[in-house]
Amino acid sequence: MLRVIVLLIAIGAGGMAGWLVLSSRSREAAVAPVAPAAQTMAEVLVAAGDLVQGQALDEKNLRWQRWPKDAVDSGFISREAKPDALTSLNGVLVRSHFVAGEPIREEKLSRGPAGMLATMLPPGKRAVAIRVSAESTAGGFILPNDRVDVIQNVSSSEGGKPENRSRTLLRNVRVLAVDQKAEEAKGQLATVGKTATLEVSPAEAESITAAQAAGTLSLALRSIADLDEKPIVAQESSVNVRVFRAGKSEDVKVRSEGTIIQ
Repeated sequence: MLRVIVLLIAIGAGGMAGWLVLSSRSREAAVAPVAPAAQTMAEVLVAAGDLVQGQALDEKNLRWQRWPKDAVDSGFISREAKPDALTSLNGVLVRSHFVAGEPIREEKLSRGPAGMLATMLPPGKRAVAIRVSAESTAGGFILPNDRVDVIQNVSSSEGGKPENRSRTLLRNVRVLAVDQKAEEAKGQLATVGKTATLEVSPAEAESITAAQAAGTLSLALRSIADLDEKPIVAQESSVNVRVFRAGKSEDVKVRSEGTIIQ
C-alpha cells in the first residue's frame, strides 16, 4: 500500500512539472517579438570623397550605395534609372561642394563646356568684380559664399566745401570669389584680396558698374542668419533739411539710404 502511495505522489509531481514547463513555453511564445519586415533597398550614386567646386568628375569620384527606397529623393541619381551614370558623368563639373557619401544631385552639376566660375552661377545671374581692400572688406574677413551689403562712397566739393556721401547700393549679395579663390581654404580665417566677385542680376551689375565709376565701393559683412533674405536694391530718396548754424540757415540734402558726412 505504501509503495502505491509513493508511486502516485511521484506521478503527480512529474505531471505538475511537465505542466509548468509547457505553460512557461507557451507564455514565451506569446510574447516573442515579431521580426520586422525586410526593407526594400535601392542603389543611388554618391560622392566617394569630398568634391570641391569646379572639380571634374570621373569614376574614382563616384560610387553606388544602397539606400532605403522610401528615402530616395527625386533629385537623386539611381542605378535603376541611370545604370551608366558612372561613365556618363565623366568630365562633368561640380557646381557646389559635396561631402563624402552625399548623394549626387543634377542641380549641383554643370554639363556645359564652361569655366569654374560660370558653373557656380545660377541661371540669369551675372558675376561682377569690384576693387576692394582689407579696409573695405570687413578687415579681410569676407570669404567666398558670405553675404554682404554693397556701399558706395562718393566725395565731392560743392561751393568749395568737401562733402562725402555714403549709401547702401545693394543688400544681401553673395560673394562668389575673393581674387582667384572661390573656395574657403581649410583653417583659413581671412582672405585679403584686391578684387571681390559678386553674384548679381543684370540690372544690379549695371548699378555696380556705374557706382564704381562714380566713387569707391565697400562691402559690409552680413550675419549668417540673413541667408534666407532675398537680395534687394536699396531705394534712394532724399529730402531737404534746413540747418541753422551760428545764426545762419543752410539747406542740406539728406539721403534716406545713406549718410552725408560734412
